[in-house]
Amino acid sequence: MANKKAKMIVEKDFKVSEVDKRIYGSFVEHLGRCVYGGIYEPGHPEADENGFRKDVAQLVRELNVPLVRYPGGNFVSGYNWEDGVGPKENRPRRLELAWRTIETNEIGTNEFADWAKLVGAEVNMAVNLGTRGVDAARNLVEYCNHPSGTYYSDLRISHGYKEPHKIKTWCLGNEMDGPWQIGAKTATEYGRLANEAAKVMKLVDPSIELVACGSSSRTMPTFADWEATVLDHTYHNVEYISLHQYYGNRSNDIANYLASSLEMDDFIKSVISIADYIKSKKRSKKTINLSFDEWNVWYHSNDADRKIEPWSIAPPQLEDIYNFEDALLVGSMLITLLKNADRVKIACMAQLVNVIAPIMTENGGPAWKQTIFYPFMHTSTFGRGVVLNPIVSSPKYDSKDFTDVPVLDTTAVYNEENEELTIFAVNRDLEDTLLLEADIRNFDGYRVLEHIVLENDDLKQVNTATNQAVAPHTGGDAKNDNGHVTASLPKLSWNVIRLKKQ
Repeated sequence: MANKKAKMIVEKDFKVSEVDKRIYGSFVEHLGRCVYGGIYEPGHPEADENGFRKDVAQLVRELNVPLVRYPGGNFVSGYNWEDGVGPKENRPRRLELAWRTIETNEIGTNEFADWAKLVGAEVNMAVNLGTRGVDAARNLVEYCNHPSGTYYSDLRISHGYKEPHKIKTWCLGNEMDGPWQIGAKTATEYGRLANEAAKVMKLVDPSIELVACGSSSRTMPTFADWEATVLDHTYHNVEYISLHQYYGNRSNDIANYLASSLEMDDFIKSVISIADYIKSKKRSKKTINLSFDEWNVWYHSNDADRKIEPWSIAPPQLEDIYNFEDALLVGSMLITLLKNADRVKIACMAQLVNVIAPIMTENGGPAWKQTIFYPFMHTSTFGRGVVLNPIVSSPKYDSKDFTDVPVLDTTAVYNEENEELTIFAVNRDLEDTLLLEADIRNFDGYRVLEHIVLENDDLKQVNTATNQAVAPHTGGDAKNDNGHVTASLPKLSWNVIRLKKQ
């Protein structure tokens, strides 16, 4: 029997925002085996005529990823986009300095656009503001988006792409505040450069939307000042500022680890405050929204990565093997993004395949789902519509770094068109089932379609190519009695309660 109870009231009119589907974006960087051996492996039994792995493409389609950031990441700050277009036999091999590998340039802008189409995603293209700048950025927009009749648009056509790619979302560089970044800059240097790049990119194609680099993480010593300075320079020419954050359970403290999403929420709120401060300062009517374009759990592979031989091709870098507790935190991070859907319009789980990723592959072998695949797939599939703001009362606990952590982490998404209501919930309690009581009387005639549960007695359990030890079941006990939903949420579990009008 559940000894703990939590309550929520869900009302149609208590709206946070419509979900921008790009919140379920992901990220593919020329890093490790993400591209080579991940999405692309010619000669693999599952490879199509272009060398793309069909088994991987199928798993990406299952994740319902609408937007993929490309080609980096740290990689983009040393990347010449011209190296990756035109006949493959003429493409140069380069020393890739961000991750100290050899880049073959077999995959570039056009191939990636083809792959994105194959999996039903749009491209979120990053330009190099590390070693390059305004000129290369405008040329790439012209190459990708201008119809024809100019040097770069005709170059694209000569490469076999008559129709422009019409890439809508563009990132102005990557993590330019980081000392590790090729061509790192001060906030003023970057803000000036990003603004000039933004201006000319929009002269080429006024329909594009631009993301300025925020801090590489909230722990950067320049955090907050960086955002304020960058936005001071770029405010009129960009639509978004980026956030990056990764978490790990290095101290093996599950209660504290699962509370990390509170820190993520606080980070989001801080960046909103800074953006709105600059809005006030400029007396602007325009609101800058957020692109949380790198987020995930990342810590398992840190030691292994120190041992990689430099200048190899597509070595196994950043290959975190995720366990069950990681899936719980990823669920809470997704709930956090949804709760802030009024300002977070783009988010990219970093990354998509092999590199800190929900999908793993073996070269020449199978592809499989990591534990974190499931909460992402559930949210991306059922979290479309309007995020509601439920009134929640939950037991709380304190951990090493956090006080008043709600045992119940939850949100609800209402899809009016499909007449569906979905409640996403994590029970953070280490010992007890949590009895959830949800008042949904506002949703007349709704019945429970299914109650999906991801649970496991072993927090460290992982999935492998041959064993999906961590996988969801639909045996949850949620039921609706005249607008009163009750559900037992097992200890340390991810839950999806789906309701639909009869």
